[in-house]
Amino acid sequence: MSKTVVILGGSYAGLHIAHALLKNEKDLKVVLVSKNSHFYWNIASVRAIIPGIIKDEELFGSIEKALSRYPKDRYEFIVGGATASDFAAKTVTVTTKDGAEKQLSYDHLVLATGARCAGAESVPWKAAGTYEEAVELLHATQERVKAAGHFVVAGAGSTGVEAAAELGFEYGKDREVVLLCSDREVLGGDSIASNALAELKKLNVKVRTEARVESAARLPDGKTEIKLAGGGDPIVTDVYLPTFGLAPNSEFVDAKYLTDKKYASIDAEYRVKGAENVWAAGDIVSQPRAGFMITQKQAAGVAKNIGLVASGKQPTPVKLLPFDIYAVATGRSRGAGRAGSVKLLSFMVYMAKGKTLAVERMAGYIDGSVA
Repeated sequence: MSKTVVILGGSYAGLHIAHALLKNEKDLKVVLVSKNSHFYWNIASVRAIIPGIIKDEELFGSIEKALSRYPKDRYEFIVGGATASDFAAKTVTVTTKDGAEKQLSYDHLVLATGARCAGAESVPWKAAGTYEEAVELLHATQERVKAAGHFVVAGAGSTGVEAAAELGFEYGKDREVVLLCSDREVLGGDSIASNALAELKKLNVKVRTEARVESAARLPDGKTEIKLAGGGDPIVTDVYLPTFGLAPNSEFVDAKYLTDKKYASIDAEYRVKGAENVWAAGDIVSQPRAGFMITQKQAAGVAKNIGLVASGKQPTPVKLLPFDIYAVATGRSRGAGRAGSVKLLSFMVYMAKGKTLAVERMAGYIDGSVA
C-alpha cells in the first residue's frame, strides 16, 4: 500500500523534494500544496524590478506543468495554503484558492512554506500570495521604478545590496539611489563588506550606514516619507524598497515544534523535533542561513531520508556544503563574494551569479532535472 507525502510549499525546497520523490520512490504518492500556482525564480527579482530586463516567463513556471510528466495517480497538486496542523493525528488543514477547506492525512509531512518579507510594504522579493498577485506586484513595481527619479532601498543584506546595485547600474548616472544600512557596514560586516561597498560606490549608490528606518508612510502624492531612528530630517522618495527582515510562514504549526524565532526546530536529519515523520527544508529552517545552494542540499537530503524511512531504514544526517559560499551580484557586470574565507574576484562572481542571476536554472525545476 502506497504511503502519502504531503509537501507544503512549492518553491525551491518543496518542488525539488516533490521531483526527487516522484522520480525515485515509486511507492510514494506526493501531494504538493502551494499558494502560488507557479514556481517563482525570485533570486532574479532584484533585477526584474527594472522594466524590460527580464521577461515574466523567465521568472515564473507552472507547477502543474512541472508535475504533469509523472503518472496522474502518483501526485496531487493543490493551490492553497495550510491553516492548521495536528502532528499527533498526522493531518493538516488546507484552504484552497477557491476558499474550500480540506483536511489532508499523511504518512510523511514536509514543511517547505518558506518565509515572507516582514513589514507592511509590498515588495516583490518573495511570492507570498497567488501567482496573479505576484505578477501584479512585480509589474506595479516596474512602473513605479520607471517613473521615479529617487530611490531608497532599506536594509543592506544581500537582497538590499543587490537591489541597490541594479538600480545604480541602470539609473545611477542621472537618478539618486540611496541604500540605508542599520549596521556600521553592509552585509552585516561580512568579510566581503568592503568589496561590496566599493562596487556600490562605482555605481553611484549613496550608502548611509547606521541608518535604521523607524517608520515609512505613503504620502498623498504617492511618494514615501522615511523617518530614521535618532531623529534628523526625514527622507522623501519616489520608490521605497525595504529588504530587511524575513518572517517564517509557520503560523499553522504548534509553537512547541518551532524555535523562539518561529522557524522549524530540526535535528541533524532535518526532522522536526518531537514530531513523527515531519521534515523541514528551506527558509522555514534558515540554518545555517537562508540561501539557494543551502536549500538545494537540504531538499536533496530530506528527499533521501523520506525514502530511507519509507523503506524501513534509518535516516542519515543531511550534509550541506563543505564551506560557506556567499556571492552578491552588484549590477550587470561585477560582484563581491567568497568561498569560505577566500575572497572571489569580482569578475568570477559576475560570471557565476551576476550575469544572469541564474534564471536559466529555473528550467530544472519545471522539467525535473533539478533532482
